[in-house]
Amino acid sequence: MMDSAQEKGELPPHYSAVAAHPPHTARPAWHRRGIRKSRGLRYIGLAILVFIGYAQWRQIPESTNSEVTAYGLSIERLQEDLATCAKLQTKPVDPAGLGREKNARYVDGHKPTLIKNATVWVGEPAEGTSAEDARAGKGWSWITADVFLEHGLIKRVEKDISLESVSKDVLVYEANGRPLTTGIIDMHSHAGVDSLPELWGNEDTNELSSDITPYVRSIDGIQPGDHQIQVIKSGGVTTSLVLPGSGNNMGGEAYVIKHAVGKADGRNETSAADMLADPDRTWRYMKMACGENAKRVYGKHGEHGPTSRLGESWEFRHAFEQAAKLVREQDDWCQAASTLGVESVRSYLPADLRWESLTALLRGQVHLNTHCYTIPDLEAFVDHTNEFKFKVRAFHHAHQTYLVPEILKRAYGGDPPASAIFADNMWYKAESYVGSEHAGKYLWDEGLTPIYVSDNPVLNAQHVVFEAAKGYKFGLPYHAALHSVTTAPAERLGLGQRLGKVKPGFDADVVVWDSDPLSLGAAPVQVWIDGTAQFENPVELKKPAPELIVPDESLGHIVEEPETVSSVIFTGISKSCLNNKAVESFKELYHFSEVAVITNGKLTCVGLCHSAIKAANASPQPPKTIHLKKGCLTPSFVAFGSTLGLNAIDAEKDTDNGASPNVFSRAADGLALGTKKLRVAHAYGITRAVSAPKFAGGATHHGTSAGFLTGAATTLESGAVFAPDAAVHYTLDLSAKRGEGTPSIAAAVGALRHKLLSAVSDLNTTISDAYSEAAYLRKVVTGQIPLAVTVHSADTISALLRVKSTVESALASSSSSPDPPSLRLIIIGGAESHLVAEALASANVGVVLSPLFSYRKTWDQRRALTGAPLTNGTAVDVLLAAGVKTAIGLEEDYRVIELGLLAGVVYANGGGRIGEREALGLVGGNVWDMLGLEKEKGEKEHFVVWEGSPFEIGSRVRGVGGGGGVVSVFE
Repeated sequence: MMDSAQEKGELPPHYSAVAAHPPHTARPAWHRRGIRKSRGLRYIGLAILVFIGYAQWRQIPESTNSEVTAYGLSIERLQEDLATCAKLQTKPVDPAGLGREKNARYVDGHKPTLIKNATVWVGEPAEGTSAEDARAGKGWSWITADVFLEHGLIKRVEKDISLESVSKDVLVYEANGRPLTTGIIDMHSHAGVDSLPELWGNEDTNELSSDITPYVRSIDGIQPGDHQIQVIKSGGVTTSLVLPGSGNNMGGEAYVIKHAVGKADGRNETSAADMLADPDRTWRYMKMACGENAKRVYGKHGEHGPTSRLGESWEFRHAFEQAAKLVREQDDWCQAASTLGVESVRSYLPADLRWESLTALLRGQVHLNTHCYTIPDLEAFVDHTNEFKFKVRAFHHAHQTYLVPEILKRAYGGDPPASAIFADNMWYKAESYVGSEHAGKYLWDEGLTPIYVSDNPVLNAQHVVFEAAKGYKFGLPYHAALHSVTTAPAERLGLGQRLGKVKPGFDADVVVWDSDPLSLGAAPVQVWIDGTAQFENPVELKKPAPELIVPDESLGHIVEEPETVSSVIFTGISKSCLNNKAVESFKELYHFSEVAVITNGKLTCVGLCHSAIKAANASPQPPKTIHLKKGCLTPSFVAFGSTLGLNAIDAEKDTDNGASPNVFSRAADGLALGTKKLRVAHAYGITRAVSAPKFAGGATHHGTSAGFLTGAATTLESGAVFAPDAAVHYTLDLSAKRGEGTPSIAAAVGALRHKLLSAVSDLNTTISDAYSEAAYLRKVVTGQIPLAVTVHSADTISALLRVKSTVESALASSSSSPDPPSLRLIIIGGAESHLVAEALASANVGVVLSPLFSYRKTWDQRRALTGAPLTNGTAVDVLLAAGVKTAIGLEEDYRVIELGLLAGVVYANGGGRIGEREALGLVGGNVWDMLGLEKEKGEKEHFVVWEGSPFEIGSRVRGVGGGGGVVSVFE
């Protein structure tokens, strides 16, 4: 209804014209004639536009009219874009195994295989076991069965499969009751992109042109001919997730491969695509990294970032925002095209190759694995998952996840990320310093998933199962430990219905082991991938019939810090490997309670010890009594060749003594005791260490080494430094070329020869500085202390033997003595020493293998023996057989935790050629022999009390005597 005031003419109209004519004024003549001038001009303009449009339309050929929209866009391409919309909205589903007649990876012509009389770990509990019971370890067991493989699939797992019921051309393999598992899965590897031996031309792990590179792909750098792939497979590893590196925050796409490639596997060509575990590429994978790496490796102050975790978080959020924006634009386009038709849209589907893989992640089509260590990194990345709505399959390295399980449970998607971890590799940088070897157990207790990985070549992926074995030793339940390298990684890869179990319908990737896979030294006797045996003539180690481990739940009782006491009585001692022990073994008398009495830190009695017990109990403070099952006494261990005492955190300069390639120095002058490394070393039975200053980096040496007690707080404690100058060290591995004046290996060998010959010629001169290099070289050439040289190459070792001979000839010429001194030479490293074992034995040269098992990581280690089933033994076996004095060194400090286990591997795989005493000598007495120290000195104060044999994975240290009048006990 019209407003009354307006109706009365009291208000102006709604649209009053500025130049309105008075009501009674006559209109101009032109206005009265019909059309106003402005409106006419508009009509004329419109007509012109219509004419132009018509003319252009007339010029378009009729044949193309239906192929292009009004906006000049190709209808065919628009339809392709619309079809892409459906793909963008599709979320993959884990590919099923059941229902397949043939594995897509199967090579036609490969015969079926029937594995008879195996002891099978299926990979899941018995049917009907509740999830709660299964997690607690109920329902899991080894079963006796035959396994039939055909067309790349596991077809049957049953008892007594008859030959009449399978193909006539079947290959029969007799397992003889040995353990059979699914293939081991390594969820973090750089095999193929970080090829071995390490060469600049073969290194394609990181693309560092930008901090954000989600668009690069590891498959573009995988070298199928990398020999390490065969080495890895020889450890029973059949599948690996090959990731880009972690030098930047977004490293790129990853690929899951199987270790079957080339003509040896029946494939006509060598192709990375042939190695894909899922040829259908159901899932995509991606690697990201947070924390130290990006800011240390990529960030450059004043050039580009990030240089801090603050900057990293921004880089992540900014990249995710770009991808999220592209997702929104694509979704809007798809909605318009599907609703209105492709002819109505004015552009093609938005696309940007830089962000394509990230959009796929946000759409749930990519399985993300993120390198993340610390609490702030984990929390920040979990926040990113919730802000941008994407899931993380696993946090890798993840040393601190066990401290904050609730943060992981907050991650987007309701399925907490797994933790892909090492068993005990830690302390190499600040992020890993608070790591714990018990992390797997703690995560499992919180309902989370631990997965053990290699980060090959950081660790040798050949021994991924050893990581799981150590996880069991450190408290993870037995079934969970096997789960951690089989079923768990398969599920996290989205391949849990095809890989990780020995069940019909699963890929035929299986391994027959010579012993329980979690036992020390376990090695495959054969490996099948897609149903095809991988080794034509595998080396099988001589071992007794395998005994499966009886899971020991008591390993889950963790004692983080020992109690220090002066006196203690251990009961239940069944074996002693101490040299002064009268009764050597009581294997048949485990029920008979032998005891070990420690008084004031010294081992005073082993045996019945009635009088010793009576005297101890009569003291004002009666000793603690600890009851053992199958207790064992051994000498304590010696760490040789590490940076213990000279380093706390490997990558932190402030915690390190430093490298000195051009300055000769003494380790005794740089010792810094009381570190976490030394406390852990002591807790695992290493009471003494011999360390030398670094030459250029870890595992290289230059100067004089010092022998010291790991349990000492400072070097001023009585006996803390028992050998101020144990040996004179030089380095002749590949890093020798970094020294001043030694640009080549030849120059470095020549320089060492010159120094030694000069020391011989100057024997009659006076040296004013008793701590100078010349003074120590005089002690070397006169046989007072040994010369220890870090070297791997057999050729360089040969050159050293010639130098030794030359120097000894010079000594003989200059000496009037009928028995001139000989040069006491020790080789540290020795990856290729097996090639010259006889010469080393003849020259009376000892070898400290560091690492014990080389995997050809560097060029000068390329001829190393990698062990069964590829090679008949390793360097340690050849050296011991030749009579070379041999010891186990520590190329990295974290191996103090497993030094005794390494000796156990040598014992288990020695084919009966060495006994327990000889194996223990590898980590103790042999070092004393090489250094010329008194082996027996302090045995009553330096010992380890074990529950179980130290050569069994389930053994535990219960007491450590390391001097100072006290004993560390673990209850």
